[in-house]
Amino acid sequence: MKFGDLTELAVRNLREAMLRNSLTTLGVAVGVASLVAMLSLGVGLQQFASRRLASSGLFNAIFVTSRLSFQGFERRGSESAGSSASSEKALPLDESARQEFLKLDNVTEANPQVRFMTEVRFGNTPYPTMVAGVPESGRTDGAFDGMQGTFFSGASADEAILQMDFAKDLSSQPASLIGKDLVLRYAKRQALGTQPNSGISATANHSAQASGGGFSVVPEEKQLRIVGITESEPEGGFGGFGRIRVFIPLQVAEDLRATEVSDLRDVVNSAVSADRSYASLTVRVKNPTEVEGVEAAIKKMGFDTFSLLDTTRNLRLFFTVIDLLLGIFGSLALAVATLGIVNTLVMAILERRREIGIFKALGADDHDVQKLFFTEAGVMGFIGGVFGVGIGWFIGRCLTWGTNIYLKRQGLPSVDISAVPLWLALGAIGFAILVSLIAGFYPASRAARLNPVEALRYE
Repeated sequence: MKFGDLTELAVRNLREAMLRNSLTTLGVAVGVASLVAMLSLGVGLQQFASRRLASSGLFNAIFVTSRLSFQGFERRGSESAGSSASSEKALPLDESARQEFLKLDNVTEANPQVRFMTEVRFGNTPYPTMVAGVPESGRTDGAFDGMQGTFFSGASADEAILQMDFAKDLSSQPASLIGKDLVLRYAKRQALGTQPNSGISATANHSAQASGGGFSVVPEEKQLRIVGITESEPEGGFGGFGRIRVFIPLQVAEDLRATEVSDLRDVVNSAVSADRSYASLTVRVKNPTEVEGVEAAIKKMGFDTFSLLDTTRNLRLFFTVIDLLLGIFGSLALAVATLGIVNTLVMAILERRREIGIFKALGADDHDVQKLFFTEAGVMGFIGGVFGVGIGWFIGRCLTWGTNIYLKRQGLPSVDISAVPLWLALGAIGFAILVSLIAGFYPASRAARLNPVEALRYE
């Protein structure tokens, strides 16, 4: 029997018991809907987490630090496989190293992580806090999306962006701070010998110059205009300490030459030089797929590195397990629906015994009868799968809508927690057909074994 004729006959048979077959198909649709709704939450949350991490610029970032510890000892014996065995001397992470990183293939920028403790004066009231420099690329990497106000007008603009909690400390109405000025009071790092009246003895001055350099700490002030307020703390880098509450352009932060923790390390190491060293550098590559190669090259140069490759692998594993658990629970309703298919087809055998007998008497063999019942089960699975995907998508949209209403009342940005990609929709329909065919195996086999003589005598 041709497939077209078989399908037409199966659809006609399903129409004869419309109510019962519709309820069975609806059971399949409900099972598929629960499966799709649960998996759409897992997929949506995974995509949301990936978008948030990607917008923060962490996927294509490598955090580089020197192998010199705070006490001046080199960390030997714990170097990774990518490190050069001959690199016994740990190199300072200074401007020359930064330029070497920029020469590597696929590297777009290498920015120092400039962060320092300071005192902010606003309205003649001091507020101790942490300040960090933000590169120009922060304008487009999504870290400041949804902020109040604007990003820095230029790389050398005397402007600041405040973290929301700190802005609330300054004023009960944070938005009113935009356009106002504040003053940074910080300790400036100044080379010895540049100030004749600095109070440093000639002996200390000569000793510092003989050892290759030195610096003194000079109190300074900097007036900045508040241009924006951000809700969350943008990516501040790896290995930092303290919470960043004030952000300024990176170039301005470098020009301030504020004293950092790495300066004290340089003094202990007697490594103070004309090229000041950095506590760490953030190296960005063109594409996240290039991170591993660039990271290995930097390690061979004698530096320690860190990236989020391992973290993202663990994140994908976590969501895979979550999707698996959600899929198992979602499949329970579909398993119940298979019982409805079995019941419907068994009842169809009892009601259509005479029809099956005539069908066999006209020349149909057991295989044709079996295919007919398989086709009926497959049609119910297909229709139920299509409607189930639509219902599951609608449930996911309702969950997203309800979640965003709650977030809006809390003053938080909206999110998309549900997603039904094409592979999920097609997979759900295919799974529904497969389950329906499995459910129809027993009824189809029973119908195929029916004796035509007994079937024709059945009233």
